[in-house]
Amino acid sequence: MSGPQESSMDLFENDDLSFKQRPLADRMRPRTLDDFVGQDRLLAPGKSLRKTIEAGRLSSILFWGPPGVGKTTLAEIIAVTSKSRFYSFSAVTAGVKEVRDVALKARQDLKFADVRTILFLDEIHRFNKAQQDYLLPHVEKGDLILIGATTENPSFEVNSALLSRLRVFIFDPLQPLAVRTILLRALKDNIRGLGQHNLEIDDSGMDLLVSLAGGDARTALNILEAAANLVDAKPQKIIDASVAQEAAQRRNLLYDKQGEEHYNLISALHKSLRDSDPDAGLYWMGRMLEGGEDPLFVARRLVRFASEDVGLTAPQALEQAVAAFHACTFIGMPECALALAQVVVYLALAPKSNSLEAAYIAVKKEIGESGALPPPIHLRNAPTSFMKQIGYGKGYKYAHDFPDAQVDQEHMPEKLEGRKFYHPTDRGFEKSLKERLEDRRKSKA
Repeated sequence: MSGPQESSMDLFENDDLSFKQRPLADRMRPRTLDDFVGQDRLLAPGKSLRKTIEAGRLSSILFWGPPGVGKTTLAEIIAVTSKSRFYSFSAVTAGVKEVRDVALKARQDLKFADVRTILFLDEIHRFNKAQQDYLLPHVEKGDLILIGATTENPSFEVNSALLSRLRVFIFDPLQPLAVRTILLRALKDNIRGLGQHNLEIDDSGMDLLVSLAGGDARTALNILEAAANLVDAKPQKIIDASVAQEAAQRRNLLYDKQGEEHYNLISALHKSLRDSDPDAGLYWMGRMLEGGEDPLFVARRLVRFASEDVGLTAPQALEQAVAAFHACTFIGMPECALALAQVVVYLALAPKSNSLEAAYIAVKKEIGESGALPPPIHLRNAPTSFMKQIGYGKGYKYAHDFPDAQVDQEHMPEKLEGRKFYHPTDRGFEKSLKERLEDRRKSKA
């Protein structure tokens, strides 16, 4: 959490040397509306959002748009312009406690010092319904000004009650000219940027950097910084297309929860658990959660794994996985991460069996081949006298009327009499089920 900030110097930089150690993208954040590049549809002179900011007529708002287009930066500029106290959280790591603490301080500051408070909540869609509901009374009463930011469609990810109280502004990906302006500014700035390194960039390097950025200023500056490190020690400090490409390849891949990496990571998690490796399981789970994955998606896959790869060797596996899913629904991130971690370790160390999956696959195959076979007549329901007259339910043996509740009667369609789908393993609790099933089948034979 960043503490309350009351000036541009406090908010955007420190007096100590640590400022120079920050990533280039962080150092180059615009400090004023005039420095802000892009989003002219919202912030050009005379536009409604700009006039609202300059006039200090603040209300709770929501910024919706892709990463790296200025949502966080604009929130900071608003705080400086309005001389408000500023608290910044990510919904990935914050919870109700942090919001409660800020709300309490905000009421006191407004009452005794006449100072407004801005709570910036990045990735607000990561708050679950209960957490979003907690924001409602504070927004309604005006105790604080909420600025939410999201990359997801708020119609689906933000509660309708909260959304109705927020003014939504849609941010667009940065245009190539805007990205080019940001890169050139960083190359020339002697204080916050790379000006002291005397770097040059040719047209091929600039064009590739702009293309690789995809409208994301943060990505553009991150690649530029990596490229600067590659050429800084060379006699010719020129960033061309080859340098830009190498720098881009050295950047860590972002976790795209809609793309290939999404499926690669969940596959790595599943296979690590199947191979009984809890450390790798925890790592891949962490990669997804810290990369912004919906914890409910992870929980759903763990529920599936509990039946697919553990099954009846450890029946508690499904209970653990379902409990973790419920934990994610009512406490959300970051608290539910430990519930998921508990299940990951349990599933990794549980004895493994895919007998349930194999049985169901065999059932599906049989149904596809043999069609809708009728049940034996003695198993059919007979709620009317006519159905009884034609034989429905005739000869049915009620198990509880027999020793050990065991009866000898056929339950499969006539065409499938004697067919076996479930073949238990000798592992875990399933071993005892196998012994019981074999005894039952021998007795029936």
